[in-house]
Amino acid sequence: MAFLPAADTEAAARRALDSVFDPELDEPITDLGFVRSVEAEGDGLVVHLRLPTSFCSPSFAYIMASDAKDALRGLAARVVVELDDHHDSERINAGLATDAGYRGTFRQEADRDLEELRATFRRKAHTAAMERALTRLLRTTPSLSEPDLPRVTIDDLPDDPQKAALLRCRAAVGLALDGSAVVLVDDDGHPVTAGTAAALLRRARTVRISVDGNAHFCRGLLATRYPGAEAEQSPRPGGDGTRLRGRTLGRVTA
Repeated sequence: MAFLPAADTEAAARRALDSVFDPELDEPITDLGFVRSVEAEGDGLVVHLRLPTSFCSPSFAYIMASDAKDALRGLAARVVVELDDHHDSERINAGLATDAGYRGTFRQEADRDLEELRATFRRKAHTAAMERALTRLLRTTPSLSEPDLPRVTIDDLPDDPQKAALLRCRAAVGLALDGSAVVLVDDDGHPVTAGTAAALLRRARTVRISVDGNAHFCRGLLATRYPGAEAEQSPRPGGDGTRLRGRTLGRVTA
């Protein structure tokens, strides 16, 4: 198999890593600054990842590192992904090197199936994306009120980054993508009534605030731990066009 020159391989690798998302923050690891280095030499490609703290959840860390390796397959004959400066780096890196999988890496400590974890965070990401899109629509459409939201369809949303993110999240959880599909749904993907729309939107807003807050705080922690990392971060705009702010500490223990 013929491979690209080193510089082209590294550029292709960074583009491929744009598709790898932090499972809780629902942002590309490239935007978050989690990609420490990408180096191609000969038929090998070596990528180092970094996280905001040494005690970030091992399950989150494994998901990102494993997804990164999967995204890079085919770009080089030998692909190595290593996680730096984490309390479980040695175990995670060893599992990645041998393609041991999540349970093979953590064994008895893997108390939850990896796909179960992924499904949980996909639903959370969809909830946050749904709230962003609908809140923006409410703010830009004076004639629209919360009881009207159950009638809002995908075609009613403007073609903007919030809609694109929502469609990506809907695809991830298996929801319809056609323009006539309603946007506001419950955790099981079922449409809601006008009487329950406001309560569902409030619950969704708490999820979105937690996600956005965590993302902002993680960026700050990463920049503190690795000075200069902020130059590699791309802040995600909120549903109203503002930058994200705030965070909780729940993610480090999950």
